[in-house]
Amino acid sequence: MKKGIIFVLVIGIALFAASSSFAQDPGKKIVRGVANILTGWVELPKNIYETSVEDNIFSGITIGLAKGLGMTIVRTGAGIYELITFPFPIPEDYAPVLEPEFVFGE
Repeated sequence: MKKGIIFVLVIGIALFAASSSFAQDPGKKIVRGVANILTGWVELPKNIYETSVEDNIFSGITIGLAKGLGMTIVRTGAGIYELITFPFPIPEDYAPVLEPEFVFGE
């Protein structure tokens, strides 16, 4: 009897953990929001570098700088939005507001 209860508990925990491990939830949303607030500024050097590599150094300094400034504002703003709205499933199912979810994702 005791082994049966332990077996059912282990299976139940495994199923619960497996089903929620990839789900979007308020916890993931708040972590994503805080991460984007703290790392939003990384969009600036990231866009300068990526544009320099794709085009040339002049484009990186001009166009990359402009893209970086814009994305810094967007990413930080999205982080603030997600931090404020983390208890609510908006967008649906706590989906990320921005893609990629984090500045280092792709």
